[in-house]
Amino acid sequence: MPAGAPIFEVAVPCEVFGIDRPDIADPWYRFTVCPSNPPTTLAAGFVAGQTGTMRDLARAHTVIVPGCTSVHDHPPPALVEAVADAHARGARIVGICSGAFVLAYAGLLDGRRATTHWMHAEELARRFPSVTVDASVLYVEDRGVFTSAGTAAAIDLCLELVRQDHGTAAANELSRRMVTAPHRDGGQAQYVRWPVPPTAGDGLAPVMEWVQANLHRHITVEDLAQRSYVSRRTLIRRFQAAVGTAPQAWLLRQRLLAAQDLLETTDLPVEQVADRSGMGTAANLRHHFNAQLGVSPLSYRRTFGAAGR
Repeated sequence: MPAGAPIFEVAVPCEVFGIDRPDIADPWYRFTVCPSNPPTTLAAGFVAGQTGTMRDLARAHTVIVPGCTSVHDHPPPALVEAVADAHARGARIVGICSGAFVLAYAGLLDGRRATTHWMHAEELARRFPSVTVDASVLYVEDRGVFTSAGTAAAIDLCLELVRQDHGTAAANELSRRMVTAPHRDGGQAQYVRWPVPPTAGDGLAPVMEWVQANLHRHITVEDLAQRSYVSRRTLIRRFQAAVGTAPQAWLLRQRLLAAQDLLETTDLPVEQVADRSGMGTAANLRHHFNAQLGVSPLSYRRTFGAAGR
């Protein structure tokens, strides 16, 4: 952790991973704070306590680098070297907000897609031309290296890590305790107007609620537009502004989330999971699971289903 790191970007991993939650998943995480130059003063004069040293990065399964004081300063060489060594060893590497610059200095983003706070994206792209910088998304994973946009996107990325490690139900329960939205896709725009589903006054909440209750049905964009009493073009524009994606992509994500929940909490055959989630056929469900999650439905169930925990 670099000196001057923003408080929020440091606090989020501490909140998500540093509090033992055996009732959600047991074991939870063994969390260690490793200042690059202790004692480390954060923004606004806060001081980060030290529970480990940089040597602990050599044993960590996941290394999280929060934001830094200034993207124009070279990060501490010891931190850059430790992050590079952890990656070479096979650790999962996470850069939150401007922490992406530390990963870039370590060479981990070369040839990879990455993101950072939209205010720093141009500088990251200019300084590291071999990095494909996407400033339009909340977070990105590219071959085991994760980067996120600023501030609240840190929550989204950390919840995604919990989901990958312990399943959707665990991530949803944690989000409820943190009183935050259970999931925002990494592909959502950084400029989304609402960080949570729109309210009734925004026009989309009723149709979104209807979709959640009718995922088993065949639903088209025209159906959504008709229920919203707007044109197809207007509906697409409103979805793009509200959740940063097209209605069809949002609908597919809701179906996938429903299928994940059924695979985790029931022993229904894959064919019935596909039917109830609106995927239609087991083949279609397998296709989208492999495309979006990189695993088959049965593999997902073995990892996150009740029998697998």
